[in-house]
Amino acid sequence: MIFMVVLLVIILGGAVALVIVGLRNPRTGEEAALLQRLEEFTQRGETVNLEKIELSQPFAERIIYPLAQKFGEIAERFTPQNALQSTEKKLELAGNPARLDATMFLALQFLAALGFGAFLFVVFSFAQVKWPLGTRLLIVFLFVVLGFFFPQMWLSSKITRRQKEVRKAMPDALDLLTICVEAGLGFDAAMAKVSEKWENELSIAFARIIQEVQLGKLRKDALRTMAERMGIPEMTSFVAAVIQSEQLGVSMAKVLRIQSEQMRMKRRQLAEEEAHKAPIKMLIPMGLLIFPSLMITLLTPAGLKLMHSALGTMFR
Repeated sequence: MIFMVVLLVIILGGAVALVIVGLRNPRTGEEAALLQRLEEFTQRGETVNLEKIELSQPFAERIIYPLAQKFGEIAERFTPQNALQSTEKKLELAGNPARLDATMFLALQFLAALGFGAFLFVVFSFAQVKWPLGTRLLIVFLFVVLGFFFPQMWLSSKITRRQKEVRKAMPDALDLLTICVEAGLGFDAAMAKVSEKWENELSIAFARIIQEVQLGKLRKDALRTMAERMGIPEMTSFVAAVIQSEQLGVSMAKVLRIQSEQMRMKRRQLAEEEAHKAPIKMLIPMGLLIFPSLMITLLTPAGLKLMHSALGTMFR
């Protein structure tokens, strides 16, 4: 029991550490935090001391986050390189909501697996369940596997949600791009207007393109990188059309208007597809919840009458 309690405490401590890491401010890294504290010390007129700046950081930044990073580095040694690259790709497609790297995400998977298994093991230890040992071990193993793949399922749902949000926002964003370009703005200035107008995944992607171009990256390369980070065919065709219009000298406003019409048609088709799927999806709750309740409501009075009738006396 002592070993089990110690193991549970270690697992819960690691899980809490990774949760704290995931809840860190995504827009402030270690360097930004150090620069901010350095500026605070400079404004106060105090003597700048690196050790003092380090100690002024929160406990999570000084202790928990480095420990979680070490755990991720240990997990990286036993993980194939293809798995790390695939995880990094999925994090990019999801927009990296918790600002985790591939090693940290793999560490989160292992800790989630241990946490699910330890929780169920403790439940079986304290609960009065008279199941065979093999059955209990099998259920614990299944929960360990579920815990290992639970972060992957969460990441897949984030990818799907982000892609749906981008598909929904693209026609309106392209309309605004078209209006801005027709009004005389350049393509970069039009993307800046879109990023200022809305606060969604597409506007964030446009703002990132503008930053990359300002840092010296070619606009076509920044656009291709954005399409790879989105992972949807609509964005890929839009980027290809924009790059081709620049190379061939075609009117950008005309290309953007055609793309916006195509995106709106594609969004309407996706909405119709979801509407056609709705009746099939409704069969499961109807079959499991609605139909049994209707049968009970409708047949119970008839069954009570049959019990008190002559037909019911035959079965007594």
